[in-house]
Amino acid sequence: MSIAYQKYHGTSNDFVIVDADEYVPDRSAFARAVCDPRASEGVGADGVLFLALEPQFSPPRAVMTLVQPDGSTAAMCGNGARCAARWAAERTGANEIMLDTQAGTRRAEVDGERVTIEMGEPTFAPRAIPVAADEGGVGDAPLVSEAVGGLEVTAVNTGVPHAVAFVEDVDAVDLESVAPAIRHAEVFPEGANVNLAAPRPDGGFDQRTYERGVEGETRSCGTGAVAIAAVARRLGRLRGSSVAVHPPGGRLDVAFRNGRATLTGPTVREFEGEVASTPEPRRVGEA
Repeated sequence: MSIAYQKYHGTSNDFVIVDADEYVPDRSAFARAVCDPRASEGVGADGVLFLALEPQFSPPRAVMTLVQPDGSTAAMCGNGARCAARWAAERTGANEIMLDTQAGTRRAEVDGERVTIEMGEPTFAPRAIPVAADEGGVGDAPLVSEAVGGLEVTAVNTGVPHAVAFVEDVDAVDLESVAPAIRHAEVFPEGANVNLAAPRPDGGFDQRTYERGVEGETRSCGTGAVAIAAVARRLGRLRGSSVAVHPPGGRLDVAFRNGRATLTGPTVREFEGEVASTPEPRRVGEA
């Protein structure tokens, strides 16, 4: 059995895209194998996007499911959604795409390689992140500028949970050492992505992100860029209604209108290919 795929990236956030019509018996096993560059089937990616295109609608729609390198699914991915929108636009000729994600329906505008995706309204509500209270259960108050795992963080959900910490220099922090304690902290019962942000002289922010599900640092994170902008806005660190965020992989632009965010940046179609085989589904009781 062979599975056709396309490889895209958004500011070096890498995704394997598979048409949902392809028969993949175990998507989790497939993602674990394909995302691992050391595996025989490995391409190397930050996730696999399974896309079901519905071209009969106007604008065209695509149902997006993101499976991460550890086999888990994520409700939303900003850079992944931008790559998905470009994939759908290339197949339909449309410059506007509606994406159905687990975090809701998002509209995307495609202008060649540059794609803007609606990201919804970031929320600091503890139940939406979620954030746990000291005594267990869900907290009642937002977690804003509180010490977690050695850093002062603010919790926000931008489609998935994020912990944002502002530092003087993102490169001066050993992210791989400090992030796991925050990512797995008891205050985040479902875990959290961990973002470092440092102000730039031009009013933008540098970004580094340790991603839940990848369990390591990625060169870009779209929901993380929106999280940084949202927290900066809440803490009075944002000049105006838009900001440039600079992960290692490039530049992302975040804008707010009536509290709702958009994410804009480049996408790159790298190559296509086939995986010669796909892992079989696990049997009950197998590790």
